[in-house]
Amino acid sequence: MEKVVRKRITFYGQVQGVGFRYRAIRGAEYFSCTGWVRNEYDGTVKMEIQGTKNDIDDVINAIGQGRYVDIRDMKILDVDTVDGERGFKAL
Repeated sequence: MEKVVRKRITFYGQVQGVGFRYRAIRGAEYFSCTGWVRNEYDGTVKMEIQGTKNDIDDVINAIGQGRYVDIRDMKILDVDTVDGERGFKAL
């Protein structure tokens, strides 16, 4: 069984106003990940996502398939997992 990890990811590029958060929620639900996503004032999108490494990668790939989404860079940090977290939401 693959280990559960949690990542804090900041996405740069054309990531606001293009359905990014919607796709993140749907992808996280589909791949059974938990966490949250939010727009930042500087035009980036920040996300904390918890799941297996493969599932997190699949969510990111699904977001990147968005018609208008253009992820130009990502800053990824490993953070502590959150026990008992349920669901994935936009903040």
